[in-house]
Amino acid sequence: MPSFVPTSADTLEEQRLYTQARLAEVACLDCLATVAVKKNSDHHTSIQWNAEAVAACPELGRRGGPSGSRDGHRGCPRLLASIDAAVRDGKVPVGTEDGY
Repeated sequence: MPSFVPTSADTLEEQRLYTQARLAEVACLDCLATVAVKKNSDHHTSIQWNAEAVAACPELGRRGGPSGSRDGHRGCPRLLASIDAAVRDGKVPVGTEDGY
């Protein structure tokens, strides 16, 4: 149970911006799993997996999902390469905008 549930419009908008602003869809060039990606810097990549992407990714399937065996934090190397390619192609912007 959450200890804090935002209710004000400003707080809800802040939460939306923090979790959803500037997300770009990226499909893995290998298995076509599609995830939402945000890069706040060259060293920071936020990846939001959904059930369909987890099911499509053979790498995560071998490990039991994005957090299977606590090994999922490494991600999928083929997806990470696909994200790098999307950044190079300008499909995923790098940097924050108004802190997001």
